[in-house]
Amino acid sequence: MDCAYFDAGRCTSCSLMGQPYARQVADKQRHAEDLLAPFDEPEWLPPIASAESGYRNKAKMVVGGTVDAPTIGILDADDHGIDLQACGICSPGHRAAFPALARFITLARATPYDVRSRTGELKHLIVTESPDGELMIRFVLRSTEPVGRIRKHLPTLLAELPQTRVVTANVLPEHKAVLEGEHEIVLTDADTLPMRLNDVTMHLRPQSFFQTNTEIAAALYAEARDWIRDLAPDSAWDLYSGVGGFALHIAGAAGGGSAGGPAVTGIETSVEAVASAELSRSDAALSRVRFAAGDATAFAIEADAAPDLVIVNPPRRGIGGELSAWLEASDASHVLYSSCNVASLAKDLAAMPSLRPMRARVFDMFPQTTHFEVMVLLERVR
Repeated sequence: MDCAYFDAGRCTSCSLMGQPYARQVADKQRHAEDLLAPFDEPEWLPPIASAESGYRNKAKMVVGGTVDAPTIGILDADDHGIDLQACGICSPGHRAAFPALARFITLARATPYDVRSRTGELKHLIVTESPDGELMIRFVLRSTEPVGRIRKHLPTLLAELPQTRVVTANVLPEHKAVLEGEHEIVLTDADTLPMRLNDVTMHLRPQSFFQTNTEIAAALYAEARDWIRDLAPDSAWDLYSGVGGFALHIAGAAGGGSAGGPAVTGIETSVEAVASAELSRSDAALSRVRFAAGDATAFAIEADAAPDLVIVNPPRRGIGGELSAWLEASDASHVLYSSCNVASLAKDLAAMPSLRPMRARVFDMFPQTTHFEVMVLLERVR
């Protein structure tokens, strides 16, 4: 993939841009194999490659420039806006929506936030596209000052972008390097975006995490369901469950329980994500699945007993020493570990010598970058 922004030095976020994609995937596979080699090297399945471009379902864009000439993209070293509306890794739906959003910023007089002077209102645009082409658009604001104008002119935006399902105003009053604030104002009747992956529909609320690459996320969850179907567990935990991708997919896996799938408990710190997962569970009428807000490590340590299977999908830092130690000492026969950082995965595996990697696969969630997902099935050595 070639990128004019990268070639001109305007944006270097995609550090592998211009490198042959087959080599990118091969290098990621080699890196994963090297780091996991000390742990009774598992059976490596062929890596799952992505589309090279247009793969991102979420665009997290900084708004710069002026209210009459806004930029949608990033900031340069001097905090001036760099417009990236034609960014090649954003979905076609994003790229089609950006010009309309730029016009709407001007119409609603939502003045871009100036980092240096700490003036203005509109900080970020966060746009998510569902597999069905529907959009969730979030305006991240310094205050509620522009909300009335955004609400007033919203019919114009919806007429121009009829595929829009959810629009919100997120309020981030603090001057700090974070993407969004805690307060969300929903401006449309709908407040969730259906994300249909495989035969599962997840209902995404505004502040809920979802995997960035829809195609690869679907492959990841489908693979997890296949691996777990072979294990036939009666009970499972999905720790760091997010909006419930793993839990909802394995709930119907043939195996334990009279309902044909394991009893699954999902644990996630984000209350919004738990609400999303619960809505999806209820919509699918999955009686043997439940979700709760809480800390994954605390939940495990305080539990009376371990399930047959533990799924972990932690942030980049990994699960850490305390949860690794608990899993090592537990009676769980299998652990399914999905990691976005193979280095922290290797560190956690070193702390769980009784859990042997049996099967592993690389999923290229982030083409044109050094990042990727790797999923490993661990089996307890008795």
